[in-house]
Amino acid sequence: MRILGIDPGSQRTGIGLVDVAADGRCRYVHCEALKLVDAGDFPARLGLLCEGLDRVLDEWQPTHVAIETVFMGKSATSALKLGHARGAALATVVRRRLEVSEYAPRVIKQSLVGRGAADKEQVQHMVRLLLNLANGTRLQADAADALAVALTHAHMSATAARTGVGVALLRRR
Repeated sequence: MRILGIDPGSQRTGIGLVDVAADGRCRYVHCEALKLVDAGDFPARLGLLCEGLDRVLDEWQPTHVAIETVFMGKSATSALKLGHARGAALATVVRRRLEVSEYAPRVIKQSLVGRGAADKEQVQHMVRLLLNLANGTRLQADAADALAVALTHAHMSATAARTGVGVALLRRR
């Protein structure tokens, strides 16, 4: 199973891909941050996001997609822009007939670190540890967050398979 994790953003969108073996082990495949701020205006940013995501889908051929849900923190305007970016990413993926799983930031942090209030450094450390990346490996923050989303889906899918409970039900906890 190849999982594409997406950390949507209106300035940068994180992309992370992991392969999951039959025994549940995860292997790093690719990560990057789609830089959108160079576009002339906000609609052009969304266009860059869709084009970049299309390129990633063509090149890496994921079988599953996981995306972070909207986090309401800074302002309503920021949340609205994030929602637009998330919508553009979802539309791009759904057009390919790929099933999408959505995870709240708190669930992602809890899945990787063990507590929902973990900071970015703790999440990045666990991403490197779980993917057996060298300790000095620098991951761009949005790309690391996208890998965390993919790893969360891998963990949730494995738990769902072991327990016979659907992933959607596990996400509601």
